[in-house]
Amino acid sequence: MVNVGMAFFPDVDERDGPAADYFAQCLDFVELGDHLGFHHVRIVEHYFRRYGGYSPNPIVFLAAAAQRSRQLRLVTGAVLPAFNHPLKLAGEIGMLDAISGGRAEIGFARAFLPHEFQRFGVDMNESRARFVEGTQVVRDLLAEEEVTHEGRFHSFPATTSLPRPTQRPHPPFWIAALSTEESFRRAGQLGYGIMAQPVVPESLRNNLEVYRRAWKEAGHPGSGRVMLAFHMLCMPDGEEARSLGREPINRYLRLLAEGASEWTTGARSADYVGYEKMIEKLRQDNFDRLYERGSALVGSPDEITNMLLEYHAACGGFEVASVQFYFSNIAPELARSSLELFAAQVMPRLKNL
Repeated sequence: MVNVGMAFFPDVDERDGPAADYFAQCLDFVELGDHLGFHHVRIVEHYFRRYGGYSPNPIVFLAAAAQRSRQLRLVTGAVLPAFNHPLKLAGEIGMLDAISGGRAEIGFARAFLPHEFQRFGVDMNESRARFVEGTQVVRDLLAEEEVTHEGRFHSFPATTSLPRPTQRPHPPFWIAALSTEESFRRAGQLGYGIMAQPVVPESLRNNLEVYRRAWKEAGHPGSGRVMLAFHMLCMPDGEEARSLGREPINRYLRLLAEGASEWTTGARSADYVGYEKMIEKLRQDNFDRLYERGSALVGSPDEITNMLLEYHAACGGFEVASVQFYFSNIAPELARSSLELFAAQVMPRLKNL
């Protein structure tokens, strides 16, 4: 069975509308998604620019979402240890888990936007080390009491993080990974879920095999959890969906390239080998390429169902899909009808996977 949740990735700012209006609409969608039987709501952590900047703290939004839902899992997609002290982050996670009655799931990511590192005064060459230390310390603080830490970036005496998590030993953890085999391997070794992007199915399949093999070799039960993120616009007429979805997705891609623009103007880091080439390639991406490789679920219910089934088979399977349905300048009314149609005609057909 593939569980499907809702993802919010705000690629807007005041030019598009006030934050109050944006989040009011998102929370209405949270209530709707809970009623329609979606699995989760997920939101990012980014700063300062149109690409994600409306969401500097996913836990704040998810705490509000907890009050507008009863069943939805509340997923950070993802928090960034590089910019958060582990003592503060662990306390906030424990608080979210308590407010939601034990529905929090915590995704961690390394961060990759040079302008964020520059403004926080964090060296990109420390990114991986900060990520490894930060996630481990947060885990220790949630799972144990009287934790003492002497690390490269953080040190503190014996401390018990409060509030204690509602889910024990801690909420489910996820690691966001793009294409580095080592990231997939480490997530499997630790027993954490993996958040990935639906890139070329064959390359993703190789990384997911690495992940699942590392999971089993570490002795964890089952075979792991894989979450893939997709853009989605579902309409009765597939051609109309593609006509209406093309420019909003192209706009999202332009804003991604804009948010990461420093990679193409000289930013370099040993922790991000080849990112300048990857971002340059992203600048050439467009709706048609995303659609061809199956990462833009835009079409009729039958078309979208077939796309998901085909991608599931080609990449080796995944347990969770996170659909981004309210993006760029998509009208709220269109996003709502798309979500309702997807829930009614696509989700039931994914239960047997």
